[in-house]
Amino acid sequence: MPEYFFDLSKQDQHDALEQGRAETGRPSHLLEKDLWVVWTLRALFESPVSGDLTFKGGTSLSKVYKVIDRFSEDIDLTYNIRKLIPDLIGEGGELPASRSQADKWTQAVRHRLPGWIEENVQPVIQEALVREGLDARLKLGGPGKDKLFLHYPALTKGTGYIAPTITLEFGGRATGEPHQAFQVSCDIADYLPDVSFPTASPLVMSVARTFWEKATSIHVFCAQGRIRSERYARHWHDLVAIARSPYFATVLADHQVATDVARHKSLFFIEKDSDGQVIDYAAATTGQLKIVPEGEAKAALEKDYAAMLADEVMVGNALPFDRLLEICSDLETKINRHTIVHNNNDINSEIQSSGLHTN
Repeated sequence: MPEYFFDLSKQDQHDALEQGRAETGRPSHLLEKDLWVVWTLRALFESPVSGDLTFKGGTSLSKVYKVIDRFSEDIDLTYNIRKLIPDLIGEGGELPASRSQADKWTQAVRHRLPGWIEENVQPVIQEALVREGLDARLKLGGPGKDKLFLHYPALTKGTGYIAPTITLEFGGRATGEPHQAFQVSCDIADYLPDVSFPTASPLVMSVARTFWEKATSIHVFCAQGRIRSERYARHWHDLVAIARSPYFATVLADHQVATDVARHKSLFFIEKDSDGQVIDYAAATTGQLKIVPEGEAKAALEKDYAAMLADEVMVGNALPFDRLLEICSDLETKINRHTIVHNNNDINSEIQSSGLHTN
């Protein structure tokens, strides 16, 4: 019977990771972090909070849908807004009726979410660590205290770009839908049959919603012309990967998800462009999407992309930066044309059904 990875001695764990590196061609520090990502997902989704959490973002694209060829290190999660502020939502649905109401909901979420993480999530993971005799440390942090950091004792090292920390980033202003349950395993598992590794069964956000959340974030970046954090280049890489995957036809066809994302962000994530004008998310999903940055924003993005390449975050042959943006330019055109045609068809259908059309 295979022996569980964390029951091995530290030396045997290190040797297993090195064997995995030799078998997969991937850096051992990334295989190690991936193992901790899956372990953390298991701890979460085998707990009482699992039914109200949705796993999303780049790590879900890598671990679940298998559409991206980069290592995704953090865990993005949505806690169901209906459960966090039920007294404010009532029977009216998960979207506020106005921006002023959205502000009220946002303040309530920001106030309640850190306490919920500290009281419900942190103990669950801590109990799992104690149960397995693991000496990783947990710490609540981030500007809004909406992140939980799991610092694990790394056995391997990279360049320093990827830290030995799992960041669980929580949001509480959506439901996480559409979503469904999937099985997740460690990248190293198929190559070491004599060792058993953690597995998890998270509830996972749809590719279509993930695509439009990333696309609208990029749209904001292009409108503002400034980079917000390291590792931001991953979003461009992910869009191109989705566009090249079998899921892209569904993304294009699912206009409702695009509309839902635009409505949600228009209420909860109001942003201004470089001229101080409020960014129109609806325009981004109806034919005016912009995902190719220019000037200093492009230069900052290129630098961040190069840092990802240096730490071998990309698996396989990563696209050169200029080629990546060329593909994004074509993708931008394709999406905008498709949404314009769809909207025109909808308008024509409404005119015909209303009896207002002329011969």
